[in-house]
Amino acid sequence: MEPIILAVTFLFGLLVKFIGLPPMVGYLGAGFLLSAFGFNSGETLEVISELGINLLLFTIGLKLKVKSFVRKEIWAGTTIQVVLLTIFFSVTFILFSRLGLMFFENLNIKTSLVLAFALSLSSTVFAVKIFEDFGEINSYHGVLALGVLVFQDIFAVIFMFLINNETPSIYIIALPLILIILRVLFLRILKFIGHGELLILFGFMVSLVIGPEIFSFMELGQNMGALVMGLLLSNTKDGDELYEKLINFKDLFLIGFFIKIGLMGVPNFNHLWVAFLIALLINIKVIIDFLVFTRFKVRARTAFFSTLALSNYSEFGLIVAAVSFSTGFLSSDWLIIIALSLSISFLVSTPLNVKGHKIFSFLRSKLKYFETKIRLEYDKTFDIGNAEILVFGMGRIGTSVFDNLEKKYGKRVLAIDFDLTKVEKHQKEGREVLHDDATDLEFWISVKGKHDNASQVKLVILCMGNFQANLIAIDRLKEIGYPGKIAAAASHEDELNILKRLGVHFAYDIYSESGAGFAEHICMHLGNYC
Repeated sequence: MEPIILAVTFLFGLLVKFIGLPPMVGYLGAGFLLSAFGFNSGETLEVISELGINLLLFTIGLKLKVKSFVRKEIWAGTTIQVVLLTIFFSVTFILFSRLGLMFFENLNIKTSLVLAFALSLSSTVFAVKIFEDFGEINSYHGVLALGVLVFQDIFAVIFMFLINNETPSIYIIALPLILIILRVLFLRILKFIGHGELLILFGFMVSLVIGPEIFSFMELGQNMGALVMGLLLSNTKDGDELYEKLINFKDLFLIGFFIKIGLMGVPNFNHLWVAFLIALLINIKVIIDFLVFTRFKVRARTAFFSTLALSNYSEFGLIVAAVSFSTGFLSSDWLIIIALSLSISFLVSTPLNVKGHKIFSFLRSKLKYFETKIRLEYDKTFDIGNAEILVFGMGRIGTSVFDNLEKKYGKRVLAIDFDLTKVEKHQKEGREVLHDDATDLEFWISVKGKHDNASQVKLVILCMGNFQANLIAIDRLKEIGYPGKIAAAASHEDELNILKRLGVHFAYDIYSESGAGFAEHICMHLGNYC
């Protein structure tokens, strides 16, 4: 990338972060501004963008649990949502064509269906970024939304086959055997290469070369190859470490994707008003997604946050539109319109997701009206029993805190985590761990109602890996008037200062505290030397 592109992108990212929006909104704005001054995406930016998308899909695969896809609220819910939205959009566009609206007047039923399907999809890039920023990628609403997005991407790949009149290669029959062999081989390689730079290089090779090339050879799409390679290594310790190593590279390369979207062309007024019109239709998309989720016995809160993450248009839909353009189904004007609609949807959806917890608190009573009487077993609020100390976040720090406190206080200590897989793992190891969420206002209202204004709980310890989640949990405790003590973890000095300003009783630096614990452990064994 040219220095001017990097400079403008950084400045726009810094500006939007200053006003409280995620930097990716600034990257889109930088792209549109650069496009207005005659900059083009160029081959280098195209390559960086493609690398970013492949790394994104690979890291999604590393974090996804395949068993979660068999849940009917994911596979059946996605199918119903896509079908209903495709019907709604296509009927609306045919109506617009009858009214003679610009760009719609030449649409027939087939082109309307193509356009409608492209707009029925939601952005994987956006949702993953939102969930990562809030540390919610393993929460149930995160798993639900990402499961829907994976199925949408699969539908998009199938759709592109159909529109191109292509069929997968005959070699696809060997794919299951190839994947089994690759998984065994990859796991052995990972154990051999250890934790250094070879691990990063291995991740790049698998996500950018092996997966895409195999799936491209079988005419299944390079992006799908990257996703499946991630799934092969998911739910393993090596896969988790690989995710941590690649996450920053993925974020860097994805900047290229957002810039490229902005550089797709300089829109005129006609493009803009049609894009705004299409962006308004997201309201129907939100309603349909939320209603479908709740009909599958999903709690209103879970359905709300999943829907909020899906309340946008998709970069994959843009790819579908580009393929449709290459086959003559859509005009080039529609590429610009969809790119603008995508950008507008990001601009609107971002602040809504940032303020999502406050919005849900305001709308909670109205949204709960749509809940079914019987809800999913793994999507409900649990009772904390007689626990007096609650530990939230069962990562390495939380687990260590819980184990030490349990030795002294026994059953009065309870651990809670929103990652169902992590909860099941700890339960198998004999720990008292429940599946719930410290950021869930309904959980705290339940605790307050059942346990004498929450006075039973003497200490709440926040060990969640995402600092923003800890801050939201503190807000929840203040909302219910929690009278006990709060302890919270931080990774940086500025975070410690924030915790202290919020009135947290015990704010600790996980690195310095870990060092102090290590020193104490050494002294215990050295005896007289300490």
